[in-house]
Order: sequence, then C-alpha cells, then structure tokens
Amino acid sequence: MKRRTALFSLAALGLATFSGLAAAQAPIVIKFSHVVAADTPKGKASEFFKKRAEELTKGKVKVEVFANSALYKDKEELEALQLGAVQMLAPSLAKFGPLGVKEFEAFDLPYIFDDYTELHRITQGPVGAGILKKLEPKGIVGLAFWDNGFKSFSANTPIRTPADLKGKKLRIQSSKVLEEEIRAVGGLPQVMAFSEVYQALQTGVVDGTENPHSNMYTQKMHEVQKHLTVTDHGYLGYAVIANKKFWDGLPADVRGQLEQAMKESTAYANKIAQEENDKSLEAIKKSGKTQVYVPTKDEKLAFKKALVPVHQKMEGRIGKELIQSIYKETGFDPAKL
Repeated sequence: MKRRTALFSLAALGLATFSGLAAAQAPIVIKFSHVVAADTPKGKASEFFKKRAEELTKGKVKVEVFANSALYKDKEELEALQLGAVQMLAPSLAKFGPLGVKEFEAFDLPYIFDDYTELHRITQGPVGAGILKKLEPKGIVGLAFWDNGFKSFSANTPIRTPADLKGKKLRIQSSKVLEEEIRAVGGLPQVMAFSEVYQALQTGVVDGTENPHSNMYTQKMHEVQKHLTVTDHGYLGYAVIANKKFWDGLPADVRGQLEQAMKESTAYANKIAQEENDKSLEAIKKSGKTQVYVPTKDEKLAFKKALVPVHQKMEGRIGKELIQSIYKETGFDPAKL
C-alpha cells in the first residue's frame, strides 16, 4: 500500500514537473489589436512586427494581430489595453486627448507639418519622446510613432475653397482640435467610430470626411464619395503602445528583442506609408467613382489661412510651449502665411 502511495506521489510529482516545464516553455502571447484593414500601412506594419518579434525571440513570443476592429472598436480599445485584455495597440494620435493626455492633439493641428521630414523631427526626436512619456501615469508605455499619412477632404460636392465645406457634416475622430478645424471652415463636425464611416457616408448621415488616401481606399469610402481634394491639411499617425504592467514584467532579454523588432517595424511602417497612400490615390483615380482634385498653390494657401488660426485657439488645451517647440523644430511660422 505504501509502495503504491509512493509511486502515485512520484507520478504526481512528475506530472507537476512536466506541467511546469510545459508552462515555462509556453510562448508569451501578445494580442495586438487595431481598427484598420490589414492592407493599410498600419496593418502591414503590425504584421511585420509580428514576424520580427517571433523571429528575434526565437518563438518565446507569439504575436496575434487582430485587424479591422475584429476585437475592439475605436472607443473600446484603450480601455481594453488598460485592463490587460490586449497587450498592444496602435491607436491614432487623436485618441489620447479624450484619455487626458492632451499633448497628443498637437499632431491634429492643421498644417503644422508640411512634409514627412518636418514631421519626423518631432516623432523621432526629443519632443515626441517627451509626449510618449506622458502616457505612463495612465498605465501605458509608448513604444513608437508610426506614420499613416496626410489627410484630404472628401464630399459629394466639389471642394475648391474652404467655403465649399460650409454646412457640410464631416466625420472626424474624437478630438477637440479636429472639431475646431471643421468649424474653422464652416463645417459641422461629427465624431464617429472609424468602422461606421462607410455606412454613414452611404446613407447620408454624414456628407464627407477627412482621411489619408490609404484609409479611404481600403475602407471603400471612395465608392460613396464623389469628390476628393488633395488638401494634405492634417496628419494622421499612430502611437504604438503597450500595457505598462505587461511590458515592465517581460524578461529583460525578451523586452530588448521586442524593442529591436519595434525599431525595425517603425522604419518599415514609415517607409511604406507614403508609398501606400500614393498607390491608393492612383487606385481611387482609376476607379472612376471619385473625382480627384489637386488644388493650385493659391487654393492651398487659402485652406492654410483658414485653418492655421486653430493653432492659437488650441494653445490653452495643448500648451503654448509645446506648440512653440514644434514650430522651433520644423521652422514653421504662422505669421508668414
């Protein structure tokens, strides 16, 4: 009887040891959720991160990417990250204002960046790093900025001047800066989840929107918008973020390997962003469903003059010092318009 008990105990111990080894060898799972299509710049970059993270960690990490709001919509995903239901996100920068980190809304300011060179002086420099740091008290680690592209206005009527947007219901992300931007051209801002925009355009709930061309094309918004004007009036980018408790709890070697994967993914994301948007614009033109208009220099200046006063109006919200530090890095001077 004693022998049987001893054998049972040894078997149980062996099973427990085996289970412990299996558990020790099980990969760390990272659920990476986002709201856009898999074939957008962000979608491709998240898949690139998955590949490199799994390669660099030699299988110690498994990344599960959920695209197109498969897990969470715009308004849900940040809360899910803070609760630990997902480990990584790449929300658009406008999402952080409602979270209480209003400095991110500097990226929503119209015409604050003329091109990617000016933009990267911020996102890849000390100003951008300082903004990411402000997420930590919220239980979030900011890992990187990823580009999408510069936004254009679309509607079902031609857009040649700011006055052409007067009275139009235009979908925006939840951002006080974007609300002020739309009001500056006489439009009616409509906050709406990204996943709901196509149907809202199709049914006339909204008249138009603002998007980088890749978002417009991959979500088929061009099928329900007759006119697109390449205003390049604002920037849409993302912050790749992680749940702080999860990230800080990773083994140091694994965290280092993931940081390297993120560095490579950021270079990849920013490289393809402009390429994808250029391809999408050409595809929109070829579809024949949307008339694409490129403003003249004077027409673009008229949009700038209408929209840049938003900067001063938002100083109290974003911080005058931060806006001025961006001007200093990019060389932008609103007085010279």
